[in-house]
Amino acid sequence: MELLDAHLVPAVDGVAFGLLLFVVAAGLSLAFGTAGVLNLSHGTLYAIGAYTGAELSDGTWGGLALGLATGTAAACVAGAGLSAATAPLARRGHLAQALLTFGLALIGGDLLIQFFGADELPVRVPEVLDSSVTLLGHRYPAYRLCFIVMAVLLAAFGTWVLTRTRMGAAVRAAADDPQMLAATGHSPRAVHTGVLAAAGALAGAAGVLGAPIIGPGPGTSENVLMLSLVVVVLGGLRSLWATFAAAVAVGEVQTLGVSVAPELAPYLLFAAMAAVLVLRSRFAEPAGAGHGSEASGPDPVARLRGRLAGRPPGPKGPSVGLDRLPRRNRAPAWLARLPGRAAWWRAAPLLVLLGVLIALPALLDAYSISLAGSALALGLLAVSVTVLTGYAGLPTLGQTASFAVGAYATANLADAGWTVGPVQIVLSALAAAVFAAVVGPAVIRARGTTVLMITLAIGELTGAVVNQLKSVTGGADGLVGFPATQALWGGEGMLEESELYNYALVVAVVAVALTLLVLRSPAGKLLTGTRGAEARMRASGHPVGRYLLVAHICAGALAGVGGSLMVTVQQYLSPADVGFEIAAFALLAVVIGGTTSVIGALLGAGLIVATRDWVAGSWPGHGPLLLGVLFVATVYVLPRGLAGLRGGGSGGGEQGGPPSDTTGSPGAPGAPGTSDTPGAEDQPPSAPPTR
Repeated sequence: MELLDAHLVPAVDGVAFGLLLFVVAAGLSLAFGTAGVLNLSHGTLYAIGAYTGAELSDGTWGGLALGLATGTAAACVAGAGLSAATAPLARRGHLAQALLTFGLALIGGDLLIQFFGADELPVRVPEVLDSSVTLLGHRYPAYRLCFIVMAVLLAAFGTWVLTRTRMGAAVRAAADDPQMLAATGHSPRAVHTGVLAAAGALAGAAGVLGAPIIGPGPGTSENVLMLSLVVVVLGGLRSLWATFAAAVAVGEVQTLGVSVAPELAPYLLFAAMAAVLVLRSRFAEPAGAGHGSEASGPDPVARLRGRLAGRPPGPKGPSVGLDRLPRRNRAPAWLARLPGRAAWWRAAPLLVLLGVLIALPALLDAYSISLAGSALALGLLAVSVTVLTGYAGLPTLGQTASFAVGAYATANLADAGWTVGPVQIVLSALAAAVFAAVVGPAVIRARGTTVLMITLAIGELTGAVVNQLKSVTGGADGLVGFPATQALWGGEGMLEESELYNYALVVAVVAVALTLLVLRSPAGKLLTGTRGAEARMRASGHPVGRYLLVAHICAGALAGVGGSLMVTVQQYLSPADVGFEIAAFALLAVVIGGTTSVIGALLGAGLIVATRDWVAGSWPGHGPLLLGVLFVATVYVLPRGLAGLRGGGSGGGEQGGPPSDTTGSPGAPGAPGTSDTPGAEDQPPSAPPTR
C-alpha cells in the first residue's frame, strides 16, 4: 500500500498521458490501417492543433471551445490535403509515402515556427479546470482527470461509429473490398479522403486538448509521432480497444516507469515495439511472394545460374563458347580481357564524379570543403542503405545505428590514443559489423513496412543508449576535444580542411570500389536474385536468410566506415548526428540517386548536405523547409532517381530503377488493402483481414 501510495500520482499521470497518445494513435491507425497511408507527418497534425489551441486559449470556456473547433478544423483540412498529396503514390509503396510525408512534416514544422515562434507557447485553461482535486489523499490536476473522462468517451464513440453505423461500414469496406464498395454507389476515393480528414481531425483535437500536457514547442511533433508509432505497433490495427490498452501501457512506461525504473524506461518502449514486430514476422510466411513477380518472363534463377556460369541467356539456350570457335576466328587473349565499350560507358559517370571530387579543394573555400567531407561520410551511409534497400530488398530507417557504432568507436579510439586513420577505420567497421550481426536476425525475416518499423525501433533504441551511456558517448552533450586523426603511421594529426577532405576522399573511394566489386560479383548477383525472386531462390535450395544476413553485416560495416569518417572530418560528435533525421536523409539520398545506384546515392548525399548547410546558409532558419521541399520534389519528380533518367532498368549495378515492390503496394483508393502492414494481423479497426 505504501508503494502504491508513493506512485499513485505518476500512475494516474500515465493514464492521462496514455489516453492522449491513444487519441493521436487512433488517427494514425485509421490512416495506416484503412487508407493505407504511412503518415510520418501525423505528429505535425498534432502540432497544428496544439499551436492553434494555445494561441486561442484565454482561460475561458469560450476560448477553449474556439481553440478546439479551430484546431480540429485546421488539422482536418490538412488531413484532406494529405489525401490529395498521397493519391499519385497509390501504386508506389509505403517507402515513397514515408519520404513524402516526412518532407511535408519538415515543411509544416518550419511554417508553424515561422507563424507561432520557436518558443513553447503557454496554455491557459478555464479556472475550474486550472485547479487541483483530492485523489486518495493526493492533490491532482483537475484538467487531467477531465481529459481522462473525455478520452474514454471518445474511444467508446469511435468504436460505436466504426462498428454500428453506415459510415463505419463504408470505412471498413474501403479497406476490405473497395470494388464492392464502389458497386454499392459509394466512392472509395471519397472514403479515402474522409478517412485521412478524420485522422487529421483526431490529431488536431488531441493537440488542442493535450496542449496543457504536451505543450507545443520544438520537438513536440517528432516525440508524439514516435510514441504513436509504438502504440500502433503494440496495439495492432484491428481494434480501437487494443490501441487503447497499448496507449495506456506506453503512458505508464513514460511516467510510472521513470519513477520506478529510470534506468530501463528509455529502452522499454522501442524494445517492446521491435519484439512485437519480430514475433509477428516469425509467425508470418516468408515474404518471398511479395518480392517480385513470379508469373512473367523466364525463370530468373535459371538466368542467374547462366550468368554465374558465364553463359549469356537466350531463347534457344546458351550461345556457343569461345573455346568451340576455330582458332583463326578467336580474338587475341589480351584483347578479350580489355573492357568493352559498354563497360567504359557504365564507368564514365564514376570517373567524372571522381575527377570532380579530386578538383574540389582547388575550387572551394575551407567551409565548403568541410561540407564536402561531411557529404562523403553521409554518402557512405547512403551507399549502405542502397545495399539493403536496392539490392537486398530491405528498406531501412535504422542504418544510423551501425553508423553511430562506427562514429563512437572512432571517437573513443582517438580519445584513448589510437589516432592512426586506417586502424580507426578497420576497428570501427568491425564494431559496426558485429552490431549488424547481432541485430540482423531481427531484420532479415521481415519485409516491406515491417522492416521499416523494425529498423526504426533499432535506431531509436540506439539513440536511447547514446543518451544514457554518458561515460562512452557523452550523452546529450556529445564528444569533442579528442586528438586529431593521422592519415598514416608516423604522420601528424590532420587539422586543415583540405587534409581531412583528401583523407575522406581516399577512404570513400576505396570503400565504394570494394562495394561495387562485391555487388558485381557472383555474390552480388545472388543477392539481386534474392530480391527479385525470393520464393524461387528458396525452392532452388539457396540459403536466402544467410545471403541477407551477410548483406546486412557488410552494409553495417560500410555504415561504420561512414560514421568513422564523419567524426574525423567534424572533430566532434553529438546525438543529432546519428538520429532519425539522418536516417531519413540517407534514405532520401538513395531515392534521389536511384535505389540500385551506388553513384546516385553519393550524389544524393551531396545534394542533401548542400541544401541543408550551404543553400540554407543564405536563408537562415529555413533549412527544414528547403529539405522538406527536396523530399517532396524527389518523390514526385524522380520516381526512379537520377540514375533512372539514363533509362536503366530495375536490376543491379548502376541501373537506378527501384527494386521490385520492395515495400509492397499500399491500400490505394479503389484498390485492395495493404499487402505489407506490420504483421498479418494488422488490419483496419474492427475489420476482417485485408490480405
